[in-house]
Amino acid sequence: MKEVLQQIQDFADRAHGDQMRKFAPERYIAHPIRVMELCREQTNDTGMLAAALLHDVLEDTPVSKEALNEFLLEVMNDATAQRTLHLVVELTDIYTKRNYPDWNRRKRKAREVERLSGTSADAQTIKYADIIDNSAEIAMQDTDFARVFLRECRTLLTKMNKGNKILYQKALDTVDAGLRHLKE
Repeated sequence: MKEVLQQIQDFADRAHGDQMRKFAPERYIAHPIRVMELCREQTNDTGMLAAALLHDVLEDTPVSKEALNEFLLEVMNDATAQRTLHLVVELTDIYTKRNYPDWNRRKRKAREVERLSGTSADAQTIKYADIIDNSAEIAMQDTDFARVFLRECRTLLTKMNKGNKILYQKALDTVDAGLRHLKE
């Protein structure tokens, strides 16, 4: 499992290339690694951990679903590769500004909440870890955007509650702490 996850991490790192985190002076891959580590605290499921590493690849890089599938089939058995790909697709935003340029952020995010509420428990668990990592970082770096982002996360968490209960509670606590910090 360790070798496979390293290959997947390397793939995600290459896919993200020179991308940097918006709110921290670090390469983008640091975020998916932290998301995977948060998930690893609750599971050793290779498909979930791989999807955590890859959760932003389809959305934020030129990698296509087909190319990702080909890669996964090279490093995993068919069932795990298909499950990983399915989770990454579930986690990939559909209602983006690029896809819906005439919609405002509020409308796009409302549709994502609806969509994500119907995703699998495993995808929701990964999303909790994503929220935890992003919320902590954004709340400290950009208070104006953090107010919007944290409220969106809070709304999402009220509709997306099928995943791991420990990470769910940690995500709620992180978002609520960020919102309290912004009120001070």
